[in-house]
Amino acid sequence: MWIGFAEFDYRLGDVHSLKQKRSVVRPIVAELRRRFSVSAAEVGHLEMHRRAVIGTSVVAADRSHVVDVLDAVERSAANHPEVELLSVRRRIIHSEDL
Repeated sequence: MWIGFAEFDYRLGDVHSLKQKRSVVRPIVAELRRRFSVSAAEVGHLEMHRRAVIGTSVVAADRSHVVDVLDAVERSAANHPEVELLSVRRRIIHSEDL
């Protein structure tokens, strides 16, 4: 079993409250879940209104599928003009490595 995960660190645009932040972040998370069948959630900078970290993960029987899904997720995560993608952290491990 192969496990892949990625964290996307964003700087949000014209956002002045946590409520506005949720209105920007929630649709990105929902789109990633729907389009790629991955687990996704806001996982960092929870109390900062102009920053967000979204984490995603995928599990598959072969490594190449995990790589393909994470590549597609990363392209989608970077394609949101209302936010600036600052960095991406990615890791792929095999279940025997745990």
